[in-house]
Amino acid sequence: MQILHNADELTSAPSVVTVGNFDGVHRGHRMILASVIERARALGVRSVAVTFDPHPAHVLFPDRHLPLITPLPHKLALLAETGIDLVLVLPFHELHLWTATQFAGRILHNGLHAVEVHEGETFRFGHGASANLSDLTRIGRDLGFSVHAYKPLIARGAPISSSRIRSLIATGDISEARALLGHTFSIVSTPASGRGFGTLYTVPTINLAPYTELVPANGVYVTTLKVGEGPSAHLFRGVTNAGNRPTFGVDSFAIETHLFNFEPLTLTQSTPLELAFLHRLRDEQRFDSPESLRAQISRDIAHANRFFALCDLLTSTAGS
Repeated sequence: MQILHNADELTSAPSVVTVGNFDGVHRGHRMILASVIERARALGVRSVAVTFDPHPAHVLFPDRHLPLITPLPHKLALLAETGIDLVLVLPFHELHLWTATQFAGRILHNGLHAVEVHEGETFRFGHGASANLSDLTRIGRDLGFSVHAYKPLIARGAPISSSRIRSLIATGDISEARALLGHTFSIVSTPASGRGFGTLYTVPTINLAPYTELVPANGVYVTTLKVGEGPSAHLFRGVTNAGNRPTFGVDSFAIETHLFNFEPLTLTQSTPLELAFLHRLRDEQRFDSPESLRAQISRDIAHANRFFALCDLLTSTAGS
């Protein structure tokens, strides 16, 4: 997949295009992306996703922090998995002042030479989000591209949307969020220095560096942690506490993972970590002593191992 951050770098190749924020790259996004890729291949042109940095909400509502499901690097990695040919990342600080006609003319027509544009039926664009899909269809007729509209993908009785998935994750409903995403919710970060409690009282741990985007509700989760990249990466199963670790009287948020089958690792402050949340075990609790906490962690590990054993059984049954 090619990634461009400047429309001036575009070639004159024709395209089938979709425009969106794609936060989470969820099942609804993937439905449209799959159609874009299919149509592009049928027409012998390139498939293109146009997205924005920063997220429009961060520019339009700067006082209202919107935590992202997938910050830009993670979003681009997920988009690459779809098979899209090109992602154009545009600076929203500049674009939000453009009219709908300016955006369609400069980006879709002059830049991408769009022959088709595919969007959800609630799509809005242009300064102040003043234009809708009917406007895009009208502009497209003048500029020479057709517009294909998609109804929202319905799951569990309601449309799939990034805002719905954010709410689920924020309340700790990891299983429901995964069903809507079509993939596991994960955090991509780097290591942080622990406070020593894991070494002294529990099993080996890795803490994530401070993370400002979306995290699940405080609690304990079954997780996997990928340490590093490529063939040398290590993948550990584990349990993760996301919260303030009240047993030790510390009121500061941390994401701390207790690793199973630990083996020595060389970590730096820049070692890539990907923490995938698979299942919520319980709320975060305060214990009377580190020994009580250690006993609860042992119970958490036992529950997590039963979860992984069931997953392994289902995988082996599906493959037989």
